Amino acid sequence: MQPPRVFHQGLERRPLLAIDDFWPDPELLREDAAALRMGEIGPHYPGIRAEVPPRLAETMRRKIAPLLKAHFGLDPAPAVSEAYYSLVTTDPAALAPIQRLPHFDGVEPRRIALLLFLGHGAQGGTAFYRQRETGFESVDAARLDRFRNTLEEGVRTHGMPASSYIAGDTALYEQVAVQAGAFNRALVYPGNTLHCAYLPPDVALSRDPLAGRLTLNLFLFDD
Repeated sequence: MQPPRVFHQGLERRPLLAIDDFWPDPELLREDAAALRMGEIGPHYPGIRAEVPPRLAETMRRKIAPLLKAHFGLDPAPAVSEAYYSLVTTDPAALAPIQRLPHFDGVEPRRIALLLFLGHGAQGGTAFYRQRETGFESVDAARLDRFRNTLEEGVRTHGMPASSYIAGDTALYEQVAVQAGAFNRALVYPGNTLHCAYLPPDVALSRDPLAGRLTLNLFLFDD
C-alpha cells in the first residue's frame, strides 16, 4: 500500500485520501466477486451488487484504522455498516431520477466511505459537488431539512436532470472536484459528502465483474 495522497476539497476543505496499490492481491478480489451472485440491492445504486464477506470487510476496516485516526480524527475507527462488490450496469437512458443527482450516504459525523476500484481499463472516478443555493458540500443532521427543501424547490424550478450520469456543473450543483479511478486505488472520504460516480462514455457498463466497472464499497459508521 502506497502512502495516501491527501486532498482537502472545496470550500469546506473536507479530507479525502487516495491510496494506490491498496490491496496486496486485487486479482483475488476480482475472482471473489466473479464467483458471487450479484443482483440489485436498494433503489439508489445504478447496477448490481453482492455482499463482501464480513471477515474481509473487517480486515479492510482495520487496515485503514490508523489513517482514519491520523486524517479524520476518528479513534477508534467506526464499525463496518455495509460492504459490497458493486458493478455499474444501468444504461444512462434508464437511470431513475435519484440516480441522476449527487447524493450522500448518511448524515452521521462518524460515517466513512471507502471505494476501491477493481476494474481494468477506463474506470471514470468519483466527483464531488456543492449545492448551489445553500453552498453545502456535505449534509449533517442540522442541514438535512434545508438541503431537502432546497433540492425540491430547485427541481420545481429547473426540472429533473436529463437521463444521464451527472458530469460537471448543473443548474442545481457545482462540481467541486473529480478523483480519478485506477486499478487497486482506494478513495476514503466522509460519507456525508455530496458525491456521485463519474462515468464518461468510455467506461464499460458490463454485467461481467471481470470486464465492467467493478468496485468494492466499504461503509463505516457508528454513533
